[in-house]
This record gives sequence, C-alpha cells and structure tokens, in this order.
Amino acid sequence: MNKRKVCVVITARPSYSRIRTALFAIRQHPELELQIVSAASMLLDRYGKTVTHVEQDGFKVDARVYMVLEGENLVTSAKTTGLGLIELATTFDNLRPDMVVTIADRYETIATAIAAAYMNIPLVHMQGGEVTGSIDEKVRHAITKLADIHLVTTEKARERVIRMGENPDQVYITGCPSIDIANEAILNPGEEINPFECYGGVGATVDLSNGYLVVMQHPVTTEYEDGRKQITETLYAIKKLGIPTLWFWPNVDAGSDGVSKGIRSFRELEGPTNIHFFKDIPPLDFLRMVKRSRCIIGNSSVAIRECSYLGVPAVNIGSREAGRERGPNVVDVDYDSNAIQAAILKHIEGPRPPRVKLYGDGHAGERIADVLSSALLTYSKRLTY
Repeated sequence: MNKRKVCVVITARPSYSRIRTALFAIRQHPELELQIVSAASMLLDRYGKTVTHVEQDGFKVDARVYMVLEGENLVTSAKTTGLGLIELATTFDNLRPDMVVTIADRYETIATAIAAAYMNIPLVHMQGGEVTGSIDEKVRHAITKLADIHLVTTEKARERVIRMGENPDQVYITGCPSIDIANEAILNPGEEINPFECYGGVGATVDLSNGYLVVMQHPVTTEYEDGRKQITETLYAIKKLGIPTLWFWPNVDAGSDGVSKGIRSFRELEGPTNIHFFKDIPPLDFLRMVKRSRCIIGNSSVAIRECSYLGVPAVNIGSREAGRERGPNVVDVDYDSNAIQAAILKHIEGPRPPRVKLYGDGHAGERIADVLSSALLTYSKRLTY
C-alpha cells in the first residue's frame, strides 16, 4: 500500500511548536510519509532562524521557501502573501503531496491554503474555529472555508467550524500539539539550563535564582502604527518592577519593525538592568523556562494556551487575543504601564492558578497522525501533473 504523503508547511516560530509532536507522530506512522516545507520567517536569522530547531530535532526539510519582504507593514504583508502563493505552488508541484497541512491564522498560512486549494490538493487546517482579535480571525475563517479536513483544539471551535457549513465528519477535536510539549515539560522538567550560555541574547545577565518573568509581546496588525508606543508601556512596567525578566523577540507581522525599534531604543536609552532579550529558544526548553517563571506577560497565545495547561499566571495586554477561550490563569489589561505593573504584582502575589486542559491533554500529535492516515481525501484524485 502506498503511503500518504503529508506535506506540512511551517512558516513561523510559533507554528513549529504548534506542530512539533505531530511531525514525530506522522514520521513514525506506518501509513504516512512526512514532507516538511520551511518558509518565511522560519528561515530568517533576525527571527531566530527556527528551521535550525527543526533540523536539530532530526527532521529533514524537503523544501525552503523564501518569501518575506522587509518592512513589516501592511503592504509588505500583502505582497509576502502573494509571493508565498507563487513559490508554494511551485513547491507543491515539485513535491506532489497527497495532502497539505497548514497551521493557524497567519498571512503565510493563507498563502499555503490558497495554493493547495487551487491545485486541488486536500487541505488540512489546524486550529480553525477559534476567535481572536485583529485580522487573524478573518484569515483563520477564510482558511476554514478553503480546507477539507479540520483539526480543532476545543469543542467550541468545532461548533464554530460546523456552523460555517463544514462537514461535521471532517472536523476532528485533536487538541493542540503545543500542549503535548507543555505536558513533556511537566513530566520531564530536566535540569535548569543557563539560557545566557545556551542561547545568547543581549542585555543584562540577570539572576534567575529567586524567580523571573517572561515577556512575549507581538504587534497587532490592525494597530500596527501603535506598536512602538504599546511595547514602550510594557518595557517601562517591567523596568519599574525590577524583577529579572526574559524577553522574547516579536513575530514578523505588520508593526514588528516598530516594536523592534522600540525595544532597541529603550535598551539603549534606559539601560534596563533586569531584562535580557532573546531571539528564540527551542520549544521544549522555552516551555520549561516558562513553567518555572513567576508570570508571563504580553499578548502571545502561549500565555493563554500552553500556560493554562502549565498553570502559569498570565497578564494579557491589549486586543490581540480578544475572544480566545481562556482559563483562570489569565488577567487582561490595556496598554498602560501602571496597569500592567499592578496586574503583574497582584497576579504573582496571589495563589498559583489551577491547571486546566482547555486546549488538550498532551496527546494531540498521535491523534493528528491517526486522522491523517484515515480521513477521506475528497480531492485526492483530481490532482494531475
């Protein structure tokens, strides 16, 4: 029997953690053949060149797609999407997959979805049916309508996808593979590493022995002109607190350039002695460090998804994650330095929030591989070369 060729397109740092355990399960499944396409910011050094983590985990990268135009604004995001559509179509033509897997709600994700859909390659969409702020929600729902198989994380997400007219038999609750990594971080906490020696970064070498904070704040595409102002509020709040902090670089979205400039300017002018900045850390080590932290701050979905499972206090800032299902670990605040500072202090002085399995139970990767091996591929016979 021929194996099904599963082409997984990974385009950004968070996308890898959202698919990592599924990649292991797909590779090990006797009825599946894994193909990996690494694209967009995964390949760029200034965003951590996450493709190296993929290779360090032992995966073969079958194709690399360079598609990101510099500028990190609305125009370059749109043009990058178009360039990605062109390049990914060629990539799929070369690899000839039986299905394409795309992840979440980014502009690179919709480029993947359009290319696969127009080539009549069955499209598998992960994390559809979720509700958040900014343009991400529009993109996510558009991909849902292009997809043939839906791998969702919660019951509410499944209900939304079905209400959008999708076949209930093709909508599967698998949980999120990033929760598998969080589960591994709990079961196998490992020895505490020295992140400064292992992963470099810039800024003060802070003392982590008495606890620390983690910050991950991205630009909001619908508010991209305010990115620098928004990040400055958070920077001042963290500096005033004086608590050792590990700060991670923003995603490559519209407004990322302003956020990055805001961080660099603050570092040079204010010289904070309690903050160290990193480009990227491999998914498992990152979640181990988050688990040991006192609180995570910013607007990353990590604070809501993985940290709900880990029971890590989270201060969510602004509108980027508006509407996303959340557990008791999350406190929401606006872009205000004093409010951010107060929320962090209140959160870390209170009891540790309970762990909840809102986004999965730690076995998503295995479920995803099983679905991909058995799901009906509606358009698999339409593709011709």
